[in-house]
Amino acid sequence: MRLELYIALRYLLAQRRQAFISVISLVSVLGVAVGVAALVIALGMMTGLQQELRNRILGSTAHVYVLKAGGIADYHADVARALDVPGVVGAAPLINAIGLISSASGQAAITIKGIDPGLEPTVTDLGGAMILGTLDALGQPSEEGTNAIVLGKDLAQRLGVTTGDRVFLLTEGGSISPGGIQYRPRPARVVGTYSLELYEYDSAYAFVSIDFAARLTGQRQPSQIQVRVADIDKAPDVARALASALGSGYVAEEWQKTNQALFSALWLEKMGLSIAVGLIVAVAALNIVASLILLVMEKSRDIAILKTMGLPPRRVRRLFMLQGLIIGLVGTAAGGTGGLALCWVLDTYQVIRLSDVYQAGAYLRFVVEPFDFALVVASAVVICFVATIYPSRQASRLDPVQALRFE
Repeated sequence: MRLELYIALRYLLAQRRQAFISVISLVSVLGVAVGVAALVIALGMMTGLQQELRNRILGSTAHVYVLKAGGIADYHADVARALDVPGVVGAAPLINAIGLISSASGQAAITIKGIDPGLEPTVTDLGGAMILGTLDALGQPSEEGTNAIVLGKDLAQRLGVTTGDRVFLLTEGGSISPGGIQYRPRPARVVGTYSLELYEYDSAYAFVSIDFAARLTGQRQPSQIQVRVADIDKAPDVARALASALGSGYVAEEWQKTNQALFSALWLEKMGLSIAVGLIVAVAALNIVASLILLVMEKSRDIAILKTMGLPPRRVRRLFMLQGLIIGLVGTAAGGTGGLALCWVLDTYQVIRLSDVYQAGAYLRFVVEPFDFALVVASAVVICFVATIYPSRQASRLDPVQALRFE
């Protein structure tokens, strides 16, 4: 064992008269541990929230949207060409519209999506999210000739309707008459309800067949092709390949751009929370500074004797740096381990529920990514090391003559 490390450990584990120094060192270790654990938990919480939102949004929407001004004349051919692009696992047409839906019990503003019931399950999780009825019923006309519609669970509850009930849709696509364009509500029969486990979609989206959507909006053909990719991280590359494969006039937009504002806000929130919680580690580093200064004052006679015996100033400086670094390493190890353990408990036992935001039974996941954990550990160790610089320099500059004059 090197001399500096031996003396540093002796000072840290001081007994009897120097027990006060050991208490301060223990407080410094606890401070670093609490700061590191809090930072690990905060990052795990924000990462889990980001991943949960991303998974739910990407399960409810396409990964890439391909648009063409003026509409897509033959969407079957474009879907076939999109499926030939490497990385694409599903494609389906889409007509979007804003409208008003009403029933005998209420009304609401909604987003109407015209889809192909046979192709939509290859792009989104809508087929598996059906609670009542089936998605295929959108393409099957009722005996009364009324068009079919599928509503979100929360939207159906707000309107007070269930499968078999009639609702009325009003959109900006009117019919031409001798008196001008007339806007009249169009009836539709509820054939199913779904839950995509995200309130924003379950409360404001309705799905109809693509033919019915064309009549509602006045569009003769779809304007978008929805695409699902095998690797969501490669969506930008697939989007560029799709625009090139489909030809001029097509524009592809991946999910990162579509949801850029949301995920940028979540990233900023994660960084702000990390900085705020990380200040705990900085406060703990001040404890290290205080403990080392007190130790230098307490051990001034020992330092003078060591320097008199020939120990150079750089080795004295290294002695106190080692002591502060040991405090930082022990505190970081304890805090990192405790933070990981607490994240595992919170995630495994589903402690924080999100029933008010998602479906009943949803919970906040805690996900600690290796890069985030390594960054926290490295930052804590560096902060603790920087905190040792000033006290160790003061110790190395101690004049042995002055220290021993009154001994």
